[in-house]
Amino acid sequence: MVSLPISPAGKPTTANRTPFRPIPLVQSSSYVLVFLLCLLTLVYGMLPGLLAVCVGHLLANGLTQRPGRKFGLSRTLAASVVIVLPIVGFLLVLLNARGMAFGALAQYQQLLHHLAGTVLEIRQKLPPDLASHLPEGLLEAQTWLVSYLQSQAMALTNFGTAGLRGSLLVYVGLIIGALIVGTHRPAEQGPLREALRQRGRNFMVSFRQIVVAQFWIAAFNAGCTAVFLMLVMPLADVTIPYTGALIALTFVAGLVPIVGNLLCNGVLTLAGVSISPTVGLTCLLFLIAIHKFEYFINAKIVGKRTNTSAWELLTVMFIGEAIFGIAGLVAAPLFYAFTKKELRALELI
Repeated sequence: MVSLPISPAGKPTTANRTPFRPIPLVQSSSYVLVFLLCLLTLVYGMLPGLLAVCVGHLLANGLTQRPGRKFGLSRTLAASVVIVLPIVGFLLVLLNARGMAFGALAQYQQLLHHLAGTVLEIRQKLPPDLASHLPEGLLEAQTWLVSYLQSQAMALTNFGTAGLRGSLLVYVGLIIGALIVGTHRPAEQGPLREALRQRGRNFMVSFRQIVVAQFWIAAFNAGCTAVFLMLVMPLADVTIPYTGALIALTFVAGLVPIVGNLLCNGVLTLAGVSISPTVGLTCLLFLIAIHKFEYFINAKIVGKRTNTSAWELLTVMFIGEAIFGIAGLVAAPLFYAFTKKELRALELI
């Protein structure tokens, strides 16, 4: 007769209390493959594509009919909607492209005139030693700006090429994410495929938590910007133009981690410089303070959603930025939340 081990409570422990796990070789192989995928996305600049895969999966999954949900689409139709909608939006832009092009040409001279006037205003308010490096007259300022833009033509071309490549990468990622939902699974799956699917499910849960946290971070940034533009600046008798649009842009762009904030920083600083260099410098200092403080806000909100301490997220964010730059900073909370979820599933932490 074989006796069962006795627990401290006096009850025999049974084998059914131990959850089923894949064989170690299969499980370790899935971890290695996922690690290589995450590393390659950072090394080769494919992080936008990976995030787009997650977004496409969430959108398609959100449109899918489920038990207890009154409205929903089939998996195939939900995936088709996610794939087709970006194409429809692109076609609508193309239909208005001609009018937009003529409008851009008509507004070019006005924009150039406005920028030249801004340069002259800045010149008048700078010390003589610094002002000597800027043009003196309006026509000279316009010629100076045109020469500068021509010298930067190659850089602008490269930027446009990179933007097109990034857009295609994001769209392909959306297609992949939607197809993952829309493709029917085979009745029988091998152990490695099932292990990889489990890694993918855990990754999507972590991504969903990060997205919800990023929403609150964007709301925080927009709130701080609203207080700065609508309360602090009026107290100094300064009115920033397009205040409502700047606040809305801060919230929408803030949904994109780090990169969206950099975009808002540039736009708000230019809006301040259009009034005076002092106002522009004040806006820049405010944005730098908010950007640094966002490290702690990000760690606090994301940490609460992912059951992670703030110091842990701050550490991985600093390490990620030091090694991979902005991509590492954006990916660090997501990858760390996923890693910690897997470690908890293995009961290692």
